[in-house]
Amino acid sequence: MKFTVADLLDQLPDSEPLPLTKLEKALSLSQKLEKEQLRIGLEALTRLGLVEQFDSGVQRRQNDELIAARLRCSSKGFCFALREDGGEDIYIRDHQLNHAWNGDRVLVRITREGGRRRSPEGGVQCILQRQTTSLLAQLEQQGEKVLAQPLDDRLLTSIELPTDDSQHLHDGEQAVVEVLIDRYPVAQHTASGHVARVLPIHGGEAADLDLLLTKHRLHNRPAAPRVNPRATSDSGRNDLTNLPTVLLEAWSGNDAPPLVALSLELREDNGWRLWVHAPSVAERVAPGSSTDQWLRQQGHALCLGDQWQPLLSPALSKACAFKSGESQDALSVCLELDAQGALEHYSFCRSRIKVGGCAGVAAMEALAERKPKSRTTPAALKGLKEHLTLLEQLVALGTCLRQQRLAAGSIDLDLPLPPLELLGDLRSPAPEGSGDGWMIELPAHHPHAIVRECVVVADRALGRHLAALGLPGLFASNPSASSADLHEVVKAALALDIPLELSEDGDPSAADLAQRFARTDRQRPLQQQLRATLQPVVLKPDAAPHALAGESTAVAPWCSATLHYADIWNQQLLLTLLLEGKNRPSVRHKTCVDLASDRCHGAIDWPILTAGVLLPYSDDLAHGLADKLNQRERELREFSADLVAMAQARQAEPLVGQPLQGVISGVQSYGFFVEVPPSQVEGLVHVSSLKDDWYEYRSRQNRLVGRKNRRTYMLGDSVEVIIEKVDPLRHQVDLAVVLPEGDEHCEDQHDPAIGTATDPADDTGTEP
Repeated sequence: MKFTVADLLDQLPDSEPLPLTKLEKALSLSQKLEKEQLRIGLEALTRLGLVEQFDSGVQRRQNDELIAARLRCSSKGFCFALREDGGEDIYIRDHQLNHAWNGDRVLVRITREGGRRRSPEGGVQCILQRQTTSLLAQLEQQGEKVLAQPLDDRLLTSIELPTDDSQHLHDGEQAVVEVLIDRYPVAQHTASGHVARVLPIHGGEAADLDLLLTKHRLHNRPAAPRVNPRATSDSGRNDLTNLPTVLLEAWSGNDAPPLVALSLELREDNGWRLWVHAPSVAERVAPGSSTDQWLRQQGHALCLGDQWQPLLSPALSKACAFKSGESQDALSVCLELDAQGALEHYSFCRSRIKVGGCAGVAAMEALAERKPKSRTTPAALKGLKEHLTLLEQLVALGTCLRQQRLAAGSIDLDLPLPPLELLGDLRSPAPEGSGDGWMIELPAHHPHAIVRECVVVADRALGRHLAALGLPGLFASNPSASSADLHEVVKAALALDIPLELSEDGDPSAADLAQRFARTDRQRPLQQQLRATLQPVVLKPDAAPHALAGESTAVAPWCSATLHYADIWNQQLLLTLLLEGKNRPSVRHKTCVDLASDRCHGAIDWPILTAGVLLPYSDDLAHGLADKLNQRERELREFSADLVAMAQARQAEPLVGQPLQGVISGVQSYGFFVEVPPSQVEGLVHVSSLKDDWYEYRSRQNRLVGRKNRRTYMLGDSVEVIIEKVDPLRHQVDLAVVLPEGDEHCEDQHDPAIGTATDPADDTGTEP
């Protein structure tokens, strides 16, 4: 089918009927079969109470009983619907899935309300959008049937293949196949598909990357439209070419996206005037054009290690990237900061800048090691001799801005990615920070440590500006971690005898916990526990607090337009404000306000932009643009996590059978997880492999305790293990503990089938 239910509903207004012919045109339906499928879909949605059909057309109907959600299933068969409105997750039993798969966007009806220690239950009523259009699988023969068993064990299904695909059965365990879904399960019919190609498991780095791209359906990127970037206009553009300007870059991979340029001036009152110059992508892309739609479909740039899958087309990237010694157009903001780095005022403009130099990681490290009064200039700084003072000032300002952010409740964690060459540019976090609700702690002189602090303030400025002017926007939101989750982390810390001071109401602060854990000898495992409680950054159509940015009002990303489509969209809105905004009530009024500056706040009582100008932006938000970009962000984040896990597993393969010293990173009733150097790969020591005793799980103390020998395995303990097995496709590493001689067996060894004994008074588990 050419369209999904979500596509159909997005096109329907809820205010007046849309003629059927216009709906067909909006969905690009021209064939008779496609139009017939639309009518079948409309009839089904009418029965569900989601649409109403009239002689004049079709209208969307609000049904509060049906809740939009995305399915998240586990390998054990448990499925939950994660509500898009942020409400409590809904437990879905297998007979209530109605052929929906993990990752599908669905409509759910609650059948049983939740209670204490129990989630609400529901059933899938409609599949809005299928997530899995292709998958990686291994083949098996069952009688006369050839079946594909998905490698992703969260997909609780088999795919029936044509008999011709039996030719791939001989590939065995040395290869997997990419299966394209031809028919999803419906009624009594099972899912069917066909083998698109065979992929080797042990084919080297390039083959591993192809596997991951295929797994996440990122390998067949549609080609960019053959359209030249639009020319920019000189009218009304501020000439900032005389302002000393530098680029700070930490990425060196092929097709790495161009980033912002920075300028800095000291004020007479010891404050700062910081200029952030962003590549003006929006000026070169017409809203709603074929290029704009293609960029929206891509959503984000994707780092593949030492190469990138860029967001922009080659022509667009070439037109927007800043180059040393050349005058180029930009979108800029002037941020007025006090001596402590607090934001006082801001003003946006279309500008022309001239970058004087580019400082990478080596140059900034040389700057940090250079003695203050040294007369010699290191080789890495030779080309930046005229900008050394500017770079030193940027380091000092970056430190001030970071302190301001942390004081406002933001969180930095010392959890960098392992130093593996395969990870390439992934080891340097993006300048806008982590989307996971925390930032990687970086040295003060690291290029991205400076850039991200400047970008955070610039994004805060636009968020505040749009909110104050009552304009639509794509706002980034990052809610604080829940007190209940943080209390569990506190319990784990107290069980390790780590003293903590709580507030008068007893609620812990995630930022305070992060700083307290950083001063202990169990910093990494405790910060990992804290990381799991933090909420991800999501896009919303309304202004909202952003804990990671330390912002209580609004954050609207716009500086990283080479990385994220949301920034391009906000840039388009900013340009519309600068070029078409009404700066006075009527032509009879001689006094104008400066719509580009925060000084206009509170002085405007007239519509800044006409309804016709705002309509495309309002329509985008009403049709779920924020949710679509959030989903794309989740998909790319899962890919990056898989890329890291694959690199770690490959590093662990040659170490099979070797004793290694690791650190316990998590404890569960079925065993404990251990991080093993040098790749920091995490593996499981299953409780059934602990032959020396019967182990009890103490959930409140986060430990396993032997009944006879009282040996304890707890969070943060150092333990010697052997890597027994590595499955790089599923990123699973099996470990075994190296026991002291004489402790390998126990007379009262428990039956592995029974598992562990758990103290009932110590059990904090909950029902689904």
